[in-house]
Amino acid sequence: MKELVLAGNPNAGKTTLFNELTGARQSVGNWPGVTVEKKQGKFTYQDENWVVTDLPGTYSLSPYSMEEKIAGAYIVEQRPEVVVNIIDASNLERNLYLTLQLLELQQPTVIAMNMMDIVDRWKIELDIKKLATKLGVPIVPISASRSEGLEELRSAIAEVSKKPSLGMGNPVTFSEDIEATIAKLMKEYQLDEKESRSRWQAIRVIEEDLDVCASLGVEKLHLYDHERTEMTHLRYRYIHDLIDRVMKRPERFESMTEKADKILMHPWFGLPIFGFFMYMVFTMTFTFGGWLAGPVESLFGWVSVSVDAILTQLGVAEWMISLLTDGVISGVGGVLVFLPNIAFLFLALSVLEDSGYMARVAFLMDRFMRKIGLSGKAFIPLLMGFGCSVPAVMATRSLESDRDRKAAMMMIPFMSCGARMPIYLLFASVFFPGKEALVTFFLYFLGVLVAVLMGTIFKDTLFKGSGDPFIMEMPTYHIPTMKTVGRSVWEKVEDYIVRAGTVLLAASVVLWGLLNFNMQGMTEMVNSFGAQLGHMIAPIFAPMGFGNWESSLSLVTGIMAKEAIVSNIAIIFGMGEAAGEAALNGNMSGMLTGIQQAFPLAAAFSFLIFSLLYTPCLATLTVIKRETNSWKWMFFSAGYTFAVAWVYAVIGYGLAMKFSVLVSAAVLAFGTMGMIAFRTRDKRRKEEVEWEQL
Repeated sequence: MKELVLAGNPNAGKTTLFNELTGARQSVGNWPGVTVEKKQGKFTYQDENWVVTDLPGTYSLSPYSMEEKIAGAYIVEQRPEVVVNIIDASNLERNLYLTLQLLELQQPTVIAMNMMDIVDRWKIELDIKKLATKLGVPIVPISASRSEGLEELRSAIAEVSKKPSLGMGNPVTFSEDIEATIAKLMKEYQLDEKESRSRWQAIRVIEEDLDVCASLGVEKLHLYDHERTEMTHLRYRYIHDLIDRVMKRPERFESMTEKADKILMHPWFGLPIFGFFMYMVFTMTFTFGGWLAGPVESLFGWVSVSVDAILTQLGVAEWMISLLTDGVISGVGGVLVFLPNIAFLFLALSVLEDSGYMARVAFLMDRFMRKIGLSGKAFIPLLMGFGCSVPAVMATRSLESDRDRKAAMMMIPFMSCGARMPIYLLFASVFFPGKEALVTFFLYFLGVLVAVLMGTIFKDTLFKGSGDPFIMEMPTYHIPTMKTVGRSVWEKVEDYIVRAGTVLLAASVVLWGLLNFNMQGMTEMVNSFGAQLGHMIAPIFAPMGFGNWESSLSLVTGIMAKEAIVSNIAIIFGMGEAAGEAALNGNMSGMLTGIQQAFPLAAAFSFLIFSLLYTPCLATLTVIKRETNSWKWMFFSAGYTFAVAWVYAVIGYGLAMKFSVLVSAAVLAFGTMGMIAFRTRDKRRKEEVEWEQL
């Protein structure tokens, strides 16, 4: 099997091309010994089998980050048949630096000139033939998101694999002084001039690649600082001259991206615009998702009633009927009924992500994140927390320092993940009809505020220090493709369904057993193991207004998975049979009577706040343990989030008992913002005093 590696800058379309080449034949793991994600896939072309390795996105092969070290070392050690360098055609200057370094490796290379649709739209004239001649490698124009040019790319890959000399390329020739230094190093360390990697090794010594230096026995570093700086300047000078020869932009050219960024990235209006977009996301989630939620709910109601009737006629034991209808169908169905809403939420977030907008939100947040000792780059994992906390915690691997990674991990649980959405959907629909989107927006906003507040506290206690410099390549705005968005939404929906069919199914069966049995056997729910356990822990939640055993038990079992809270409520409050009858009769209000009686309005408000903030699910805790390699941080995350949630829920309940829910929500939000402002201002004053004393 032949090997192909994909190398390119972040946001150049490398992942999209990888998905197009390999389809579903993919595997994801970690690179040996590190926590950087490794993707591999397979495809067949002209009866030849290829394995594709997706290298970490990097701007260069200079060994200053883990991603750069992995990318360079893998190509050198594995010597794949072909390297495909993905380039953003609309941003040649930034992308070609990595290309020049790849050519220095003298590895058979094919350039995939991506995003040609944007080049055409911007009316940029790009002479690809001349560029290919100058660089000495095949260049194939493609648009990966539109599946254009992929057949030509596969053909070029196959051709270069059969005749490697076609893709060896023309490395940059440096100044006489640098070339003399390269020759001296090759002679000093007995590097064979006929070996293609020898020149590259000498260059890496100048650039202080520690692995290469160690392999050659180089002991003294910083001997070639001037040469290293000069090499960088010469590469960029070569790129500027090359672009002048092969590219022509329209006069007074201003791309649509630049025009849009003047508004969307405005220092004052940028974040309010983001808030408006998120509010519209939630409005769409409730509006469009609600249209489909009704039929799905009716379906599960019909299934529950039908199964009950069929099994009764067959003479099946009553406990088995109860297990299937009240346990399995009600538990799993109580969560899957919100699947349309969840799908629309993921759809909207995927569109914002694929359009290139979410990267700009991270940039906008840099100023605020720096106040808590982190860079805007740390906001990217936090944003991912809106989808699921597990990959968000894993995404902290992109942060350079261990301090930043742990700080972000401790903040992520407050970001409202998709698993909490069914709770919001249920309670907002029951207690705040017509204001569902506003309630959900408040919860997401409060989660972000609490995360930032805890970040300001961590900055002065557990994770002292300042954030790393934030450098990020802004992707070009483009219309998201249905294929890319569809794949992203399906992956998340599939995960939601799988969790409903595994974790939630198991939780529903266990809870049904707890609610129907005690030491004497099958019994009424009020005398069950579950009721006894709920009564034991209910005093903890009493100050929040919902000190009943039913809601207390639901919250505890929700630590397995946040969706389980709705599943458990559906079982505990007897929504299964009632839902079926109500759905068949067209009367949806009857099935929610139990919840309305158990939760006064103020208690429902505090329940939502607690569900937003309290202990993350078991899967998230497990990932925190794995990423930190410490039980301490896992238990700390579980404990301190519970404490923060308890305090906020108690305050929220107290406010809602005296004022309206709207006023209470505003007080909580503005109060948290005030604490953030006070802490950052107080910190700034201390720094100013220290500077004056110095």
